[in-house]
Amino acid sequence: MKKIKVLTALCLLLCLGIVGEAPKGYPEQTIRYFKAQQAVFALTTKALQLAVSKYDVKEEGTVEQAKQALKECRLAYKRISFFMEYFFVSEAYVFNTPAKYEVEEPYIEYEEPVGFQQIEALLFSHASKEELMQQADIVAETAAGLPALLYNFKATDAQVMESIQLELIRIQSLYITGYDAPSLQCGIPEAAAAMDALSNVVGIDSIRTAMMKAYAYLAAHPDYNSFDRLTFITDYTMPIQVMLAKQAATHTVRALNTTAIFGSRDPFKKETFTQGADITVDGMGDVLRNGDNSAPKIGYDTALGRRLFSEKKLSGNRQRSCATCHLPEKHFTDGMPQNASLTGGFLPRHTPSLLYSTYQYAQFWDGRAKSLEEQIDAVLHSPTEMGGRDDSIVARMQMPKAEIIRALAAYIRTLTPFNAPFDHYLAGDRSAMSAQQKHGFNIFMGKARCGSCHFAPLFNGLTPPLFNRTEFEILGVPLNSDLQHPVADTDRGRIAVFPLTFYEGAFKTPTVRNAAATAPYMHHGNFSTMQQVIDFYNQGGVSPVMHQTLSSDTLGLSKAEQQALISFLDALVD
Repeated sequence: MKKIKVLTALCLLLCLGIVGEAPKGYPEQTIRYFKAQQAVFALTTKALQLAVSKYDVKEEGTVEQAKQALKECRLAYKRISFFMEYFFVSEAYVFNTPAKYEVEEPYIEYEEPVGFQQIEALLFSHASKEELMQQADIVAETAAGLPALLYNFKATDAQVMESIQLELIRIQSLYITGYDAPSLQCGIPEAAAAMDALSNVVGIDSIRTAMMKAYAYLAAHPDYNSFDRLTFITDYTMPIQVMLAKQAATHTVRALNTTAIFGSRDPFKKETFTQGADITVDGMGDVLRNGDNSAPKIGYDTALGRRLFSEKKLSGNRQRSCATCHLPEKHFTDGMPQNASLTGGFLPRHTPSLLYSTYQYAQFWDGRAKSLEEQIDAVLHSPTEMGGRDDSIVARMQMPKAEIIRALAAYIRTLTPFNAPFDHYLAGDRSAMSAQQKHGFNIFMGKARCGSCHFAPLFNGLTPPLFNRTEFEILGVPLNSDLQHPVADTDRGRIAVFPLTFYEGAFKTPTVRNAAATAPYMHHGNFSTMQQVIDFYNQGGVSPVMHQTLSSDTLGLSKAEQQALISFLDALVD
């Protein structure tokens, strides 16, 4: 595995004693903290090795000892993760990558799962001792080599500040959801360990005090299922994120306007997701914005795009427009399992909402379009959807096709209202959500595990904290809604775009903002109610399919918890 080839060189440097001190000017407190915590972390990886060496799948006691050793490893890692994930990405990958094959596009390369998440998956699937030992050895060897990373290492105060900002995003949107430890359910203590680490290195008294309060809240409420995530975010981390956002920091995350992702009117840069759209820039290369500084100024009139959205002359038969399938009054969906095809029958997939669709790096359920422009172009020319031809479109509209496409895309990029009760609640209106909806948010982000795929605050598959990739998942959703007698889906998903077996049946994770108002659900619209969707997840899906990324574990949601979850989804309706 190419991510691990660096170990040989690192270990060699250690053996030769070629490990330098941090250069003067780098915050000494941070480097001292890292050195001390790295030593502790290395010891926990050795303990994990020992526990795995005694592992016997038939002896429950040895299995539990291995799980406990893994928990200790993960806690120790979270005390250095802010540093590792920012400055040493390759080594961080070895420790905490998802337990699935990661595909590097467009080169169609993949990397095998490795590290803590893979060990967790192996332990809970009763894997062989040999498989576990291989993973434990890799982790321990990598941990032992970490001091060598400081040789000729250079960093700035601004970089350290950004590493802290990004770790806070992980705490808010990943750690407390159990994203990287779904079976161990140790996300709350891990979030506490990470917060404690930040308080030790932040260097600003007011922020340190706020972080210590957040740590105390986490430490006092360690239970995964009962933890009040909404209170934690609104009362503890939102004030911290505002204070951190005011600090001078390097800004390397292209997708973010601000690291204050909760409560901000729109923390995301739309121009990051344009993938080649015409953006008006000034002489310095900065994006020019509208007078209210609210959105990037695309070089085409959004008002024109709004008019074209309902223009039937764009279709081959003059009977269909964008608004035929994406009705504004239905939150830009059509309320049908599949809409009608121009060639007879029905389209193969459900019409998704266009709201917030700009915040994705891939369009269509299978992600075959890289931009809204590319998607619009494909739909206009699709014989089953719009059936248009370049010559007829241009003749009827008396304008270049490129202008039509770009105007439509510019309009769709305005469909980001952030005006749901949830948004008003984060903005300070504590009456905007009911008690049941607040409880439902905690279920969504915790026990139901929704938030580990539908990442807050966009609630789609755009992965924090870098928001630089769109996730595709293999759920094994059946063609019918009868979960006791499921019919296997024949739609092969993303494998038609990238011919990798890891994409067989993979589909893009959509936003669940406005989901309560946009039934039916899933890529083929087979579930007509949200209750059916919850039933599917609650029982751990149906018959597992190859490379399924959905856990087959049952969630154990009570009827009251399910109703609270549905109620929260109502609070995401704009």
